[in-house]
Amino acid sequence: MRIVLLGPPGAGKGTLAALIKEKQGIVHISTGDILREEMKSGSELGHEVQRYVDSGELVPDDVIIRIIESKLSHDQQARKGFILDGFPRTVNQAQSMDSLLKKLDLPIDYVLYMDTDVDLLIQRLTGRRICRQCGAVYHVVNRPPVKEGVCDICGGTDLYQRADDNEETIRNRMDVYLSNTMPIVEYYKKQCKLETVDGGQDAEVLLNELPQPR
Repeated sequence: MRIVLLGPPGAGKGTLAALIKEKQGIVHISTGDILREEMKSGSELGHEVQRYVDSGELVPDDVIIRIIESKLSHDQQARKGFILDGFPRTVNQAQSMDSLLKKLDLPIDYVLYMDTDVDLLIQRLTGRRICRQCGAVYHVVNRPPVKEGVCDICGGTDLYQRADDNEETIRNRMDVYLSNTMPIVEYYKKQCKLETVDGGQDAEVLLNELPQPR
């Protein structure tokens, strides 16, 4: 199974991807994670990414495509199935991704768009708390730590709220996201690969409603 996950910040893509990974035994490819992996590896490509990051520039599309190509070419588990999260973000990226996957003979089975109400996203994101020590994510209502203020994973006691997890910023982020994402949604809809689900549902419910590869 090869899936692209689309959805706004707070839609629950990471939670759903983790459940799919566990159930299907496929690889979760987060572009943020593989960029960090490449930089940590010390490869020539990793050094190139590091230069963009250090200068505060966005990593160009062609570099991200090369990193994804490297991942899919060398990770045998990923070749058996993957969930792509965080890419593509534009139609140009989607077209480049299609060309790459065609070359690798690993076409996408479907694109899952998690359509989510903005008021629900605000509720989710304003309640989000992150462990500064290990990065574990909690929610003050939906997923609080067992002991208040203490990370379940590492025992860290600094659970902080991101500066951009406020209503005004979230609404602005949603406007930007929708303007960038709707063309991608249409792009995949024309390919008859788009599946839209209600991102307001629990991830466990969505997991049981996933379409099967055509």
